[in-house]
This record gives sequence, structure tokens and C-alpha cells, in this order.
Amino acid sequence: MNAVLLAVIVMLVLSLVRVHVVLALTIGALIGGFVGGLGLEQTVAVFSDGLGGSATVALSYALLGAFAVAIARTGLPDVMVNTVIKFVGREGDTEKQVLSKVLIFFSILIISCFSQNVIPIHIAFIPILIPPILKVLNRLGVDRRAIATIITFGLTAPYIFLPFGFGAIFHGIVADNMAESGLAIDLGDIPVAMAIPTAGLVLGLIVAVFVTYRKRRSYEDRPIVGEAIEQTPYTTWSITAAILAVLATLVVQRISDSMIIAGLAGIVILLVSGALKWKEADDVVTNGMKMMAFIGFVMLAASGFAAVIRETGHVELLVDQVSGILGDSKGVAALLMLIVGLFITMGIGSSFSTVPIIATLFVPLGLAVGFSPLAIIALIGTAGALGDAGAPASDSTLGPTAGLNADGQHNHIWDTCVPTFLHFNIPLLIFGWVAAMIL
Repeated sequence: MNAVLLAVIVMLVLSLVRVHVVLALTIGALIGGFVGGLGLEQTVAVFSDGLGGSATVALSYALLGAFAVAIARTGLPDVMVNTVIKFVGREGDTEKQVLSKVLIFFSILIISCFSQNVIPIHIAFIPILIPPILKVLNRLGVDRRAIATIITFGLTAPYIFLPFGFGAIFHGIVADNMAESGLAIDLGDIPVAMAIPTAGLVLGLIVAVFVTYRKRRSYEDRPIVGEAIEQTPYTTWSITAAILAVLATLVVQRISDSMIIAGLAGIVILLVSGALKWKEADDVVTNGMKMMAFIGFVMLAASGFAAVIRETGHVELLVDQVSGILGDSKGVAALLMLIVGLFITMGIGSSFSTVPIIATLFVPLGLAVGFSPLAIIALIGTAGALGDAGAPASDSTLGPTAGLNADGQHNHIWDTCVPTFLHFNIPLLIFGWVAAMIL
């Protein structure tokens, strides 16, 4: 059996039966490496070497978590919560509750989308924005799975469709790798080709918010990470300093392109301003790192997992095996290519890292079957995006979980990965296939 398929299937099955995703990734990598002919010793060595690939990301998230808890100490989240509660009005005022839900949903959607293009900070906003509003969501009876799908949509749809921010990087990767594989394209063709797959994401979001997760869901009002620290009363100055720190973090991240420097800058401003006391800094940073430790360790394990499945050489073998059974049917070819992309991306956890692999294989395969350049773009872009939403090791799912599980009531697999897989990957498969057939 193909080592990539087996490793991904083992990882997904273990995750679904509630084995911790870090253990699932590690076990999947060991099985994949062994089946791929690496042997136990070499598999362990490759996995260990691959861990360093996400060390920078893990430290970035740890500092952002520390910054988020530091912001909580200033009282800014309390002000936000009290303001929204006043907006909600009386407990029985259903109309205002509905309007509040709409406002929160729309705000989170806009911020999530802007994080990819307008202010490209990716998931850096999540630990700052989401934990403070969890109690508001509880009061409104919001199903957090709806919020997870909204955030994941905002982290995915803009970059595959719009050529700005992270979208410019993604489109550049697609164009460059297609050119290296023998098919030069115009960057302006990518939004055209990805319009139909993006429409699938929009449909999935609408179904998730207005149908699947529309009903109320009850949560307990538990303390979020960091609230156990003794809270000092907030002042006008502490709120002002918190706002300045958030703005400075966004600006520094934009200028330096480093979440590590941005998170550190925010913490320094809070310390210098006195909004965060020096004697409290150690506990604050420690609690913040605890909040983001999960995502950091998953990213580390995912890098090791990806390194092993690449080393086996079975990624290329998988595509060769698929190409051998395609025949002359474009419909079958498009479906199998997308499924291959799904498995590869689910294993690697990043569409940005997957595109260089699949472009090398999909371009000659697509040309041989007779697909147009626009259809091949749609296949590569969709195959890359498949699995970015829904993959246990993707930051598009890890980010929402890190924020929504700040009080321990949101399961990564069943409350983020499964909902986003069902509502985004299935429409992507369908709409990506349609795009390949009609373009």
C-alpha cells in the first residue's frame, strides 16, 4: 500500500477516535516511514530532523499567547464583554440577541478575511480576539463550531482567490511552480480559475452558519487561561496601553514580517507602560505559553510527519499510480487528482507547502489528459486548498481551536476539523471538479 495514504489514514483514524493529534501524527509518521522502506531508525531520524521546520512558528504562537494573556490583565477584554452585553440588552430581548450574533459573526468574518490580505497577520489575531468574547458567545448560545467555520473560511478563501497579502504569495507559488513544470501562465488567470472553487467555500460557510450550526448550544462560563491570576482593576490608562500594544503588534508584524518580534513588541509596551507589572510578567508569559502550547507541539509534529512522507518518495509514486489508471476520461482524471491533493495536503497540513509537490506532477498529467491551462490552475489551487481546511495539523484549524478552546470546551477534531472538513472540503471537491470540467 502507498505509504502516504496509509500514514494519512492512520493519522486521521487515530485523531477521530480521540487519540491526541500529536501522538496520531507521530504514529502515522512511523508507520508511513516503515511501509515506505525507510526502516525504523531512518524514520526516527528523518522525523526528528523535520521537527525543526516549525520551531519558529511554535515560538511565534507561544509569544502571541503570552501577549494575549497580558492583554487580558489590562482589563480590555472586560470592557469588550461589558460593552457587548449592554448591546445585547435584556435577557428576553430576542431581536437584540439576533442582531448581536450577526454583528459578532460579521466582525469575526471580516477580521479573518483581512488577516490574509489587507493586514496579513494570519492567525495572530485569534488568541487576542477570541478568548475574551467566549463568555459573550456563551450568553448568546452560539455554537462554537459555527465560529470555527467562519474563521477557517476567512483564513482560506481570501488567499486562494485574491492576489493580495498571503494571496499574492500563494498565487506566486502556483505560477512559479507551473512554469517550472513547463506551463507558463499569467498571474491574472489564477483568480479566474479559482472563482468557482471559492464559490464552493462560500456555499459551505452559508450552510454551516445558517443551517448546520444555527441552533443554540450551551457552554459553561469557565475561566479562560490566565484568569486564575489575581486580576488588578483596570484603569483608563491600562485600556489605552492595551489598545496601543495591539496596534503596535499589528504594525510591527507588518513591517518585520515576524510574529515573534510583533508579540515581543506588544509585551514590552505593556511592561513599559505599567499596564503589566514586572512582578506579574513571569506568570503571565507562562500562562500564555500554556494556552498556545497545543498548537506549537502539533505544528512541530506535523513538520516531522511531512518530512517522513516526503522522504519515502511515495508522494510521487501515488500520483504515478493514479495516472496509470486515468485513461482518457477527464471527469475521472479531475476527481482522482483532487483526491490525491486532498490526501497529500491532509498529511502535510499546508497548501503553500503542497503546491510545489503537486504542481510538478499535475501539470504534465493535466496536459496529457487534455485540460486547459485554466483547468489545471483550478485543479492545483483546489488540491492545495483541500485539506488546509479540515486537516488536524493545519494552522487554519489549529488557530481557531487555540482561541475557542481557551476555556477547555472546544475539541480540536470534532468541533473544528470535522465541521470544516464537511463544509469546505466536500464543496471544494465538487466545485473544483466542475471548474476543471468547464474551464
